[in-house]
Amino acid sequence: MACHLHSNTSQIFSYLSEIYFSLSMAKGSSLCTTNDSFSGEEGAIPLLDYSKLVSSDPILRSLAIQDLGQACVRNHAIPGTVINGIIDKLFEFFDLPEDYKHKYDTKDPTDLIRWGKGNINHVSREFVKMAVHPTFHCPSNPHGFSEILQEYTQKVRELGIQLLGGISMALGLEKSYIEKKMNLESGYDFFTANDYPSRQHSENRIGQFAHIDPGLIILIIQNVSGGLQVKHNGKWLNVNLQPDWIFVNVADHLEILTNGKYKSAVHRVVVNNEVRRATLPLFLGPSLDTVVKPAPEFTDDSNPPAYVGITYKHYLEYNNFHVIDGKSCLNQIRI
Repeated sequence: MACHLHSNTSQIFSYLSEIYFSLSMAKGSSLCTTNDSFSGEEGAIPLLDYSKLVSSDPILRSLAIQDLGQACVRNHAIPGTVINGIIDKLFEFFDLPEDYKHKYDTKDPTDLIRWGKGNINHVSREFVKMAVHPTFHCPSNPHGFSEILQEYTQKVRELGIQLLGGISMALGLEKSYIEKKMNLESGYDFFTANDYPSRQHSENRIGQFAHIDPGLIILIIQNVSGGLQVKHNGKWLNVNLQPDWIFVNVADHLEILTNGKYKSAVHRVVVNNEVRRATLPLFLGPSLDTVVKPAPEFTDDSNPPAYVGITYKHYLEYNNFHVIDGKSCLNQIRI
């Protein structure tokens, strides 16, 4: 029989009375159309206090993540010096001569270091992607880049494992369920950095189109407030992400594993920043050889498996060449 979320009315009422919310003011509707103004509506993105998350009942805390597929976490254990240090080193990397960076220009999604640049809707973007677990990889330049990136990704990964433990418990399972089921000890994690130049006195423009991503969860830090939007009930909500908060995004493989109980969250980037902008997502995933499919705990006669099983490696390869309308290849493996 499929498992069900724990529920207790008084506990949930107490939880809702404690939780903080981040509000962003909007300028009109923003349904995804060709006339989209790219302004998100006023909405509430759950803001979770990490110290409370790990010191009290994580079951109720994770309910907010299930509701929106996304939430912000504050008061985490990642020092500001580490966050500022990695952002500084990333800008140093992006400022290196292109002749150096071009050696990482590759289309293979499983290459250990990848660099690229492009232009979407007159918004330029440069990026670098690095596999950071189970083995760590980083460009040799600039000096000190590898050390600060390794410290940053290790700390963010630890936070992600804690959050996945809370989600496991919310599903009525032991805290280590997802960690063990997805072989996270050898999980394939990759780090991405996106560099957007300043766009002073310009209208909002799309920096990344609406999309969902592979992985279990994605943890994002950026150096400026605003710009991220999440689609919820057909409308776009602004995420007022402060530079010292972490944005938690549910991704494709948590949806597959839970047979749709958790939904991969559609999100996009709107650029209208007065300063140079960096976004730093860390993708936590299963091991490359793990076959991810709906687990027996989430299927029964009335809830049959909704997805075909596929290894994480093959999913990444397939997804790289079969993204349709920003939806990754998740729809391609639906039964």
